[in-house]
Amino acid sequence: MPYKPIRLLTYNVHSCIGTDGKLDPGRIANVIAEADADIIALQEVDVGRRRTGGVDQARMIASLLKMEAHFHPVLSVAEEQYGDAIITALPTGAVKAGPLPSIGEKRGALSVEIMIGERKLLVINTHLGLRGRERIQQMTTLLSSGWLGVAADEPVSAILCGDFNAVPASATYRLATRSLKDAQLTGKAAPKATFPSRLPLMRLDHIFVTGDLTVKSAAVLGTRLARIASDHLPLRAEVGFD
Repeated sequence: MPYKPIRLLTYNVHSCIGTDGKLDPGRIANVIAEADADIIALQEVDVGRRRTGGVDQARMIASLLKMEAHFHPVLSVAEEQYGDAIITALPTGAVKAGPLPSIGEKRGALSVEIMIGERKLLVINTHLGLRGRERIQQMTTLLSSGWLGVAADEPVSAILCGDFNAVPASATYRLATRSLKDAQLTGKAAPKATFPSRLPLMRLDHIFVTGDLTVKSAAVLGTRLARIASDHLPLRAEVGFD
């Protein structure tokens, strides 16, 4: 049975504070709505933080999109949380979240099983560290049996996405592409940078997919609104099952 391709968007939302200094979760939701994505992976999301008005940004954005949010805090201080979210209206199964080995700021990952018809798609969202050595440890952990299990006897269809703080020339990126495909390299269009949003120079945000998935298209969304809403541009890929 053929399955309709799904659209996945990864987006570092910078606590919904734009390059104009304005705090506006609704503007982030508008950028996402323009992308018409089925699954949205967000990084740098504030939940209950005083600095951003105590709002649950994950739930607010999901509500504006008429979707459900799964949130994982990588940082928790009293009632204040900061971390990653996966938002979708598709049926979901098991959810896993946890820390990654970190040297500086704490990092983690969020994994959600999403049902596409009768097929199961594992979506893992992460935001890796700033140091090369810790990024290698973090990527090695994500590729292991506890998360992706790329060497498992029964491989699962999976997407690993997020802000990797790693350009294509980095050891972290090369480690990922030994077993996964970079969505931006599967089409005819040249890959585009995602950071900084006003004048993108670096490809830090990536969507990696397992070999059984087909990337129909991939694009960095550089609309006028997207260039203001966050310091990163969102990356979208349309993915189908072989």
